[in-house]
Amino acid sequence: MNLFKRYLGLLFLFIAPFVIYELVNGAIDNIDSAGKKDINNPIIWIIIIAIFTPIAIGLVIFGWYAFKGEYDHLPRKSKEL
Repeated sequence: MNLFKRYLGLLFLFIAPFVIYELVNGAIDNIDSAGKKDINNPIIWIIIIAIFTPIAIGLVIFGWYAFKGEYDHLPRKSKEL
């Protein structure tokens, strides 16, 4: 199980920057001043990117700690904290 946690942490380390890259790339592709739909509005993309960037940063931090093995031993009782 600990090996699975480490591999999942490594996966999280790579997924988070990729998701932010895809969001920014999607914003660049879809923002159009002549567009009439909501997806063409830059304000919507700024809000989406502003919300998901801290989530992705947290995913990277979680992945780093999982990859380092910080979650190998989880306490079962409050005395172990």
